[in-house]
Amino acid sequence: MRQEKNHSQEFLHLPFKDLKKLLQTKKKQVSNDYAKASATPERDDLNSPRKGQPEEVSMNDEKLFHDAMKEVQEIREFRDIRVCRRKTSLTRKYKHTSSDQEALTSLEELVKGRGAINLSDTQEYIEWINQEYREDIVKKLHKGQYAVQDCLDLHGIIIEEAEKEVDSFLKESIKKGYRCVKIIHGRGLRSVKGPVIKKALAAWLLGRYRKKIIAFVTARQCDGGLGALYVLLR
Repeated sequence: MRQEKNHSQEFLHLPFKDLKKLLQTKKKQVSNDYAKASATPERDDLNSPRKGQPEEVSMNDEKLFHDAMKEVQEIREFRDIRVCRRKTSLTRKYKHTSSDQEALTSLEELVKGRGAINLSDTQEYIEWINQEYREDIVKKLHKGQYAVQDCLDLHGIIIEEAEKEVDSFLKESIKKGYRCVKIIHGRGLRSVKGPVIKKALAAWLLGRYRKKIIAFVTARQCDGGLGALYVLLR
């Protein structure tokens, strides 16, 4: 038959074991002292209690506590207990920095999906404006302030085919009098040679079609972003 575990034997030091007994002893001692005082002859003081009526007792809690705790010993092993501090976010950690705060906050927003990527700050962003026109036109074009009237998608074709498609598309757009068109060239992320069509497209626009174009710029994120171009025609 399994014996019940004696919890009193689990600890070698029990500083509060006799605390309750000590408090009861102190209370009895105070009660006895005032019982003896009530048996003495009545004093002449008008404010003294009548004979047989004990005076209200006011215990000194601080002294009673010290008396009860005078045999308590410190457990030195507790000094080595580590305190685990709560982790803080990057934004809180660098709250008072000036140069890194904005960058860290923006990065945190992007990771959480709450921030928008500024495409013009990336290495893949491209733009060009004819010197005969105002520079603010290319900014308006990138912001989507010109309505796209037609679109050409070059995904899945080789560069030779892409050149023919671009040539035919631009000639037809100019013939129809379109002002703004979009060409999707892709980013070349799956290509070993990188964005070949993107580079070739920029070269074609700056070459044979230079006189027919006012500006071209990377499209907005919702229109293909770094994988597409807005082209503003004359």
